[in-house]
Amino acid sequence: MEKGKRHVVVSALQFACTDDIPTNLATAERLVRAAHEKGANIILIQELFEGYYFCQAQREDFFQRAKPYKDHPTIQRMQKLAKELGVVIPVSFFEEANNAHYNSVAIIDADGTDLGLYRKSHIPDGPGYQEKFYFNPGDTGFKVFQTKFAKIGVGICWDQWFPEAARAMVLQGAEILFYPTAIGSEPQDEGLDSCDHWQRVMQGHAGANVVPLVASNRIGKEMIETEHGNSEITFYGNSFIAGPTGEIVAAANDKEEAVLIAHFDLGKIKSKRSSWGVFRDRRPDLYKVLLTSDGSKPSSIH
Repeated sequence: MEKGKRHVVVSALQFACTDDIPTNLATAERLVRAAHEKGANIILIQELFEGYYFCQAQREDFFQRAKPYKDHPTIQRMQKLAKELGVVIPVSFFEEANNAHYNSVAIIDADGTDLGLYRKSHIPDGPGYQEKFYFNPGDTGFKVFQTKFAKIGVGICWDQWFPEAARAMVLQGAEILFYPTAIGSEPQDEGLDSCDHWQRVMQGHAGANVVPLVASNRIGKEMIETEHGNSEITFYGNSFIAGPTGEIVAAANDKEEAVLIAHFDLGKIKSKRSSWGVFRDRRPDLYKVLLTSDGSKPSSIH
């Protein structure tokens, strides 16, 4: 490898979930292996892939889906797989921590080591996406993880709509951003399709921070029984990988299983990021307004 070159191959997976954990884990493993065969070093699986996206309903029994981070069986299985294949795998799961619950992701390095945990910071609450019923706001802060192949930042779904989150991770040295996702139709408005908006927002994060970005979303139609009858979401897939100017370099459609692959030279991108000046010319002294909720009154910071 030439001096200064740091090649990495990233992958985004996309598949329809059943509500059966063993079936979904088998699908995830099959696609991870397929990505590895295509040369992938870092492989992203979609959000909460163990089962259906249960947040369509507010149901007490769904808390039984949560498990503690320590000795989590899905994480352990992915650790063995990562070690066998020599790949990095962020693993999304529903975490139980004593009386708290989090939408979390564990980052598994290429030797099977668990590098640590990120807990989702921004928790949505709307028809079909009632996550505040289940998840405490994440308390880890935005983090980066030094993996074998790159220093990565991982946000989870709704986090992807916030430029502050992307900037915070890149400021800490993230070279690639990853967003496991579960998003689709809006049960209250059949005419609302957020797919293009969703994609363009993340393309902006990639371009504004001059880093590649990987987004993995599920597909398929899922029906959940709620207290008001059945709720149904059609997940729109369209998983994609963006390059450091926000350009789409690989994309899936809204219906088919996919294993997306993209190659990046992180050394070349680092030089471009430095020369472009967006981090050199930042003015943190002028950004105190970002610590407020309404642009004038400081929020309580604990």
